Amino acid sequence: MDESISKLTVSALVALLQEVVESNFVDVEVEGEISNFSRPASGHWYFSLKDERAQLRAVMFRGRNQRTPIVPKDGLKVVCRGSVGVYLARGEVQLVVESLVAGGVGDLQKAFETLKTKLAAEGLFAQERKRSLPAFPTCVGVVTSATGAAIHDIINVIHRRAPGLRILLRPVKVQGEGAAAEIVAAIAELNRCSDVDVLIVGRGGGSLEDLWAFNEEPVARAIVASQKPVVSAVGHEVDVTIADLAADVRAATPSAAAELVAKSRLELETHLDHLAMRLQSQLIQRVALVRQQLDGLQGRLWQSTKTLLQEEERVAQLSRRLATAMQTELRHQADCLGQSAGRLQALSPLEQLQRGYLIASRPGEKTPLCRAEGVAPEDELWLRFADGSVRTRVTEVDV
Repeated sequence: MDESISKLTVSALVALLQEVVESNFVDVEVEGEISNFSRPASGHWYFSLKDERAQLRAVMFRGRNQRTPIVPKDGLKVVCRGSVGVYLARGEVQLVVESLVAGGVGDLQKAFETLKTKLAAEGLFAQERKRSLPAFPTCVGVVTSATGAAIHDIINVIHRRAPGLRILLRPVKVQGEGAAAEIVAAIAELNRCSDVDVLIVGRGGGSLEDLWAFNEEPVARAIVASQKPVVSAVGHEVDVTIADLAADVRAATPSAAAELVAKSRLELETHLDHLAMRLQSQLIQRVALVRQQLDGLQGRLWQSTKTLLQEEERVAQLSRRLATAMQTELRHQADCLGQSAGRLQALSPLEQLQRGYLIASRPGEKTPLCRAEGVAPEDELWLRFADGSVRTRVTEVDV
């Protein structure tokens, strides 16, 4: 071995590699295909990026992946941006991913076309299965983000066209991991609300990646399975999603969806105004008739009230008499109880001790000796007086 070469520990060598790698690859973009993707309970993403000739370990921590619009899966081509580091414990080079986007629209578009063909073959987009919207709904269920522009557009249009129409918002994520599952759950939940007559499912416009939650199969099947008619309002007029094709009615924008469910509400309100006026007139007549009947009943009630007052006075007198009798009886019983207690005290054994009698018992026994029979000389006895006890020894027994 060449003595001129300095020896390094494994830790020292890996530390040198870490310094070289991390100081030279601070901000890189890497394109590749995801494999071995895993998502443990910690929420971090672990996967490999590979191409035809090599692969690289990668990690995307939870604080970063929560803002990622797509959910990685094996086989998906992506572009990752981040820094390269060396994991000291295993001496492995890994990419610490800060952002992750799809590798190209082509992959997503291919997935879109594949799912569209599949669901169309099953008849999910067939026109004959689509339902008409209710003419005059009383409550509209909305599935969208609580903070996006879509819900504000829907509220503004409905309040302008139909102020009396209720809006029940079920807020959901509209992009990123878990968005499709939240949309499916929201549609099912609003279907269980008996007050809801029609659903609006949508969001504002965006890229294909942004709208991808509305291109997922579970969302399409949830829309088809809905018992309430569904209006899809995803993106702008140029955007068409799987949800649009599966819905009963497709609106170009969230505002257009609101106009569809609130149509002809002004005519209904005018008709209701006429009905309200007729009802008011009938109520006035009915109230006058009822008032006359009440006047007659009031006279009869006054007579009944006088009788009731008389009976109340009689009951009060009987109550006073009963209270007096009870007090007399209680005093009599108290006197009897005092006399009985005096007689009982006179018969008490302790009272007899005050008169000079005593109680004899064997040590350790509580039962008093009532007879001299069974007592022998040299036996020890306890003699209880009124003011205490004495232990004594028997010297003689006279029976």
